[in-house]
Amino acid sequence: MVRRRERAETPVSHEHAGAAEPAEGATTVAPGHRGGDLPGEHALWEDRTRISLTPIAAPSILGLFGLAGAFMMVGAWQAGWYGNAATPLILWPFVLTFGGLAQFLAGMWAYRARDGLATAVHGMWGAFFLGWGFFFMLVSIAAVPVALVPTIGSLREGFAFWWVALAVISGLAALAALGANLMFSLLLACLAVGSGFTAAGYWTPSTWAVHVGGWLFVAGAVLALYVAAAMMMENTFGRTILPTFKTRVAGNVPGRRGTRPLEYRMGEPGVRIGQ
Repeated sequence: MVRRRERAETPVSHEHAGAAEPAEGATTVAPGHRGGDLPGEHALWEDRTRISLTPIAAPSILGLFGLAGAFMMVGAWQAGWYGNAATPLILWPFVLTFGGLAQFLAGMWAYRARDGLATAVHGMWGAFFLGWGFFFMLVSIAAVPVALVPTIGSLREGFAFWWVALAVISGLAALAALGANLMFSLLLACLAVGSGFTAAGYWTPSTWAVHVGGWLFVAGAVLALYVAAAMMMENTFGRTILPTFKTRVAGNVPGRRGTRPLEYRMGEPGVRIGQ
């Protein structure tokens, strides 16, 4: 009985039962109109207890920049464009902190943004780069024998399994990203295929397969820079500057807003899923 009474007293019920004609001078909202400045748009919410959430910036901006920075260095080295077998001993501090720690934190902050895809991607790759950095840190202090170091062209089946797991999870994330935007999906596809070639290169062993994996990682780094820059500019300019080919068509038009935040006219943030 109590539930029935509450339902009968909701503003929705009154709206349908008694408010058939708008009052004189009142502003009416056209059916299907979603403007954010019209009075009464969120009346159903404003008449109830509200929960104020702490707004955060898009965690993927930091996460994708960390991913791009780490793969620019590691991918170019793996492709054979510079360096030698000792190069990871110089790269590990940056890879550990920026590609690992910063990106892993972005993945945890993505929980607050309620973005499952970003949580999985940044959490996974952040954890990987933390492991990569710690491993070569141990090598640099002679805690790990040099004979176990995975050099290009060497047989390292254990290290190959690192990349097998990354290839599978990145591939699944690429499929899921098709529901967000195509650029992010293409980025994850590059990482998935690059991880597959890298795993094959250390398993066979094969130098050319490791090099191809490095080229794909550099391509992924370029795409990560683009997507991160697009998100950052959308945040600062308040509209789309660089399209990322989102599934929502309006998000791909420069100068337009890809999403309409659900918030009150006085500026109090509401609930929003994603970044």
